[in-house]
Amino acid sequence: MHDHRKLGRELDLFDTDPLIGSGLPYWLPDGAAVRLALEEYIRDVERKAGYRHVYSPVLGKRELYEISGHWAHYHEDMFPPMDLGAEQVVLRPSLCPHHALMFRSRGHSYRELPLRMAEIGGMYRAELSGVLGGLTRVRAIQLNDAHIFCTPDQALDEARAALDLIAAAYDALGIQPVRYRLSLPGAGGKYVADPELWDRASALLVEVLKEAGVPYEAEEGEAAFYGPKIDVQIVDHAGRESTLSTVQIDFYQPARFDLEYTGQDGAHHRPVMVHRSIIGSIERAVAHLIEVHGGAFPAWLAPRQLIVLPISEDEIPVAEAVVSRCLELGLRADISAQGSLSARIRAAHLTPYQAIIGAREAVADTVSLRLRDSRTIPPLPVGEALGRVAALVNAHCLDLWDLETGSILS
Repeated sequence: MHDHRKLGRELDLFDTDPLIGSGLPYWLPDGAAVRLALEEYIRDVERKAGYRHVYSPVLGKRELYEISGHWAHYHEDMFPPMDLGAEQVVLRPSLCPHHALMFRSRGHSYRELPLRMAEIGGMYRAELSGVLGGLTRVRAIQLNDAHIFCTPDQALDEARAALDLIAAAYDALGIQPVRYRLSLPGAGGKYVADPELWDRASALLVEVLKEAGVPYEAEEGEAAFYGPKIDVQIVDHAGRESTLSTVQIDFYQPARFDLEYTGQDGAHHRPVMVHRSIIGSIERAVAHLIEVHGGAFPAWLAPRQLIVLPISEDEIPVAEAVVSRCLELGLRADISAQGSLSARIRAAHLTPYQAIIGAREAVADTVSLRLRDSRTIPPLPVGEALGRVAALVNAHCLDLWDLETGSILS
């Protein structure tokens, strides 16, 4: 496994600058392309699963976090309040209070539930300098977050479905979790003092894990301050473990914000809040993908999915036309025309597809594809070749070629 900090800079994916500050990386064009592809994939998955996307501000009044419990249980990890006239505002440490207020702003019937609210939004953690590193521990985080407001009877199914979404995303990304953890409260005043709340939520999460058929380990002292959670754990190049994805069942914040819906009986009832994050922070997810794939991302994630290699200057106009056709299909493509063909092939070794165009291909409107793993595809009409590549990319495949519909010459 590779060190994402070293490789990410070598590949011009991200970097930092002391004038911006520690734990505040910036994304270069190739890294931004990976991030954007990942965000678009997640949003599409969520839309198909019935989520509705929202946007919320990264600031909130201190009072908001006093109500949510963050100020009492989590303020040491928050940035200090900023005085704005008679008010104090805070950079948010999580998105859930904002989403709770958005739910509270409108009346809801049981017929509307579950209401699945998703956002890829910014949040901020006052991490100490000693723990910061690359993209894995940062101070400004873009979180793939969602909150499901549902009836108590729906909570189990919603948490189970969230775990299924995580598994499907890992398949598309080529990620293997090292273990599943049931994170429970520990001793001390960090956690909400409500044993009945913890017991109810923990029992539901245990049932979710058992029905999913995944082995898990229960650990005390790893829960959120307001409730237990399922953590999906990964390891980095140095063997350090961290959490990438989570599923939480929360009875605490709905009560704190006095959330309610009208039941079938016409009375007001308290919803349950299921927190879930398919890939956690975008920063940590990309860091892990860099290390797992060594920069050779799945084709649908690659910053440059196809590079066109004209053999001589005579084929450059045709190669440029092929690039244009790629862009029309939504493929990230470029042309490389300087230097020997072998040198250009070596330079593009992380690009999933290399399209080679010589004099014969230019005349016949065909292209010879060379895959990243050195396999070659016999000349195909340009439209067919690009169509197959686009289909594999759009299907979020890990395989570079469809063995059933495209023959491969080794």
